[in-house]
Amino acid sequence: MFDRTKFFDESLNESAQTKLAILKHCREDVYKAIDIMNESIKAGRKILFCGNGGSAADSQHLATEFIIRLSHDIKRPAIGAIALTTDSSLLTAGANDIGYDNVFARQVEGLGAAGDVLIGISTSGNSASIIKAFEMAKSKGVKTIAFLGGTGGKIKGTADCEIIIPSNNTQRIQEGHITIGHIICESVERELFT
Repeated sequence: MFDRTKFFDESLNESAQTKLAILKHCREDVYKAIDIMNESIKAGRKILFCGNGGSAADSQHLATEFIIRLSHDIKRPAIGAIALTTDSSLLTAGANDIGYDNVFARQVEGLGAAGDVLIGISTSGNSASIIKAFEMAKSKGVKTIAFLGGTGGKIKGTADCEIIIPSNNTQRIQEGHITIGHIICESVERELFT
């Protein structure tokens, strides 16, 4: 029989342990991501986000934080950010006409420019749509940042910066991605606008 109390306690403890592991293992990669983004934003470039499923929602969440703002005590201009996960007509036409694996790459081809940043989010690190988007980004001079988990999967070694959440549990990896995303966004805001 399912033990709700045990599950509750174990979930929160595992989440806390994952955050402590991020603290121990991901600091320099997060700093590198912040530096890449600061350089791009200072040059007037934009940030593109992509991911599938829950990572698509994270892409939208984080793009919104950059456009609107995360820290309400900072008055700043909008930072150009686009979630490539939001246009249902584009996504369904792309999936139908050129194959789903190409839907983000096609958008990077049309919207990306040298000096922009593409953040690809994949808990497994094996998402073909993210791999193809990174390949297109590289061909256009777009910097790439990967939010990954576990071993980093097939994407490991392909991005300019990789933040690999040290967990094999999808839920904990997703929690780590949004935490890291918030840290990066707030760091960018504070470093560039205060």
